[in-house]
Amino acid sequence: MNTYLERLFKITRKEKRTIIGLMSGTSLDGLDIALCDFSGSGMQTSMNLRSFTTMPYDTGFKQKVKEIFSKRQVDLEQVCLMNAYIGNFHAELINDCLQIWGLKPEDVDVIASHGQTIYHAPASLHRIEGMPNATLQIGDGDHIAVKTGIITLSDFRQKHISAGGEGAPLAVYGDFLLFSEKGQNRIMLNIGGIANFTFLPGDLDTSRIFSTDVGPGNTLMDAYIQTQFPGRYFDANSEVALKGTVNNNLLAALLENSFFSHDFPKTTGPELFNLTYLKQAQQRTGTDSLSPEDVMATLNRFSAAGICNALNRTLQGQRFEIFVSGGGMHNPLLLHNIKELLPDAAIRDTAELGVLADAKEAVLFATLANESLVGNLIDFGPGQSRVPSVHMGKISLPR
Repeated sequence: MNTYLERLFKITRKEKRTIIGLMSGTSLDGLDIALCDFSGSGMQTSMNLRSFTTMPYDTGFKQKVKEIFSKRQVDLEQVCLMNAYIGNFHAELINDCLQIWGLKPEDVDVIASHGQTIYHAPASLHRIEGMPNATLQIGDGDHIAVKTGIITLSDFRQKHISAGGEGAPLAVYGDFLLFSEKGQNRIMLNIGGIANFTFLPGDLDTSRIFSTDVGPGNTLMDAYIQTQFPGRYFDANSEVALKGTVNNNLLAALLENSFFSHDFPKTTGPELFNLTYLKQAQQRTGTDSLSPEDVMATLNRFSAAGICNALNRTLQGQRFEIFVSGGGMHNPLLLHNIKELLPDAAIRDTAELGVLADAKEAVLFATLANESLVGNLIDFGPGQSRVPSVHMGKISLPR
């Protein structure tokens, strides 16, 4: 038997598995690296987050990714090169982390790599007759496996699409396994570039669970800051937005898109919510001359409104606890706007559930890998969830 296949088989028989989860989001802050210990699977999953760090990206790397990110027409050679480059670069960052943590490659059973999304194209967005849902993450898993010497699972979203999903959001699987609590209704809200949430009913009825994108989180605010304030990648501490005033006409125009009225679950990305979207809304409302501060205040309120409108549709007067994660939770004005729009909601931090908010997405991909290795398929039933019952992740061997 192939040595690494034999090792993989032994990993599946272990009582405890050590898995590194990776997440690189659309905000391009850096590579989130979560070192997790798992035992069990399914509803008996036990996870301990041993270490977490974000290895920051330098300006040069960010620029390389931005050249091919969320654009319909790009240099195909550059996409090809970056697929290998990102895989190698992520492997270097992992190796650096292992040194910092005092670990050897053989101390880690597998790596779970999300990769770097460069284009997301659900059929509801591309609307090309006869063409399926599609998404593309680069940063090849074989390069990570070879450069680290660790078996790697990657490219998780393709299985979701092949089984009838839209490739996003995938949080529903890990949210259900790690955060469900009998007798307690929960909303797991993640505010990344795009905001999404998972609905977890207290009766644990899997047919009622769903996960959905709800609109922009940080993506439009980040994109606008980068054009107006060179050298800045996000509005740290809401510094710019707090100096502005919300323009209600522009806000209404931003909320007019049909995406917001689509049924749950649904998915979207910067392919829709981008600077062109903002410019068109400004042109329709004659707000082209707004100050950057007023635009940022309005974009901040826009993200909050998209999130809260979707949550109100889901909650329908019921009481839920909302646990927040993602980069958006560090935006004080965004959280203030959400609390103002949801005055009766209890909004809490996922750290209270044992997972640092910044680490949650990396942990969730580690959870997907654990399920692929040792779990049985979870039946989400024929309900509104439309969550495929699948194992995700392609396996790359180091040799």
